[in-house]
Amino acid sequence: MKRNILSSLLLALVVFGLGCKPKKIIVATPPVSQEQPAQPDKKQDNLNLLKGKDLSFNTLALKGKTKLDINGDENSVTINIRIQKDKKIWAIITAAGGIVEVARAVITPDSLLLLNKLEKTYTKKPFSYIYNFTNKQISFGLLQAIFAGNTIPEFTTMDANLVQENGVWVLSGNSGDLAYRTLFNTLLKPAEVTLNDAKAAQALKVSYGKYTPVNNALFPSSVKINTMSGEKKINIEIEFTKIESNVPVDFPFTVPKNFQVIN
Repeated sequence: MKRNILSSLLLALVVFGLGCKPKKIIVATPPVSQEQPAQPDKKQDNLNLLKGKDLSFNTLALKGKTKLDINGDENSVTINIRIQKDKKIWAIITAAGGIVEVARAVITPDSLLLLNKLEKTYTKKPFSYIYNFTNKQISFGLLQAIFAGNTIPEFTTMDANLVQENGVWVLSGNSGDLAYRTLFNTLLKPAEVTLNDAKAAQALKVSYGKYTPVNNALFPSSVKINTMSGEKKINIEIEFTKIESNVPVDFPFTVPKNFQVIN
């Protein structure tokens, strides 16, 4: 993996989340039914219906491979992700079939730690560091929801617009300079999430593939992430190879003595 794309890869991981694909049961998406009209007078009930399909978990352990395209520079990596709900997201990136460690990261609601094994550097920043690369409306909870294929708490509120289009739910609205839109499928799970900040020329699109059963709920078996920040474009295609929920996880993160601290 080339060094000149590593920082972009780490930021893509931190800001947008990565995953992989299990060899498990795939739940068929029912055809669109035009016999279920929206009920505008029951907006809170409809929001609760969508939120009720979220995957409930204490921990997640994910593993998979992804194709990464940064401004036309393509690479393949292996990614392991562990999540402790509302507390920590840990990730390790490896190349050469998982043999060579490239980098690892730990994200909390307050901080961001990045370890660049190729360049032997270490970065410790507040969570707000990511605002140099994305909208200030991005939060730890939003990242966690994107990882899990769940509704985004900040947007699934009575302030949002909720309508049915072509037989499926569409949630949209604005939060500060950020315009958001979630298209649901007939399983009442997110099929596509878009975030746009026209003022800052930043955009994110997450497209979820088919869903697989996990803990009496559903988890996306694949995901595509397309991001744009100014002239930089990042495209990520992910297939899950392992999805485990509510298993013991740890978050190893040791900085070697010979690593340079980057401020």
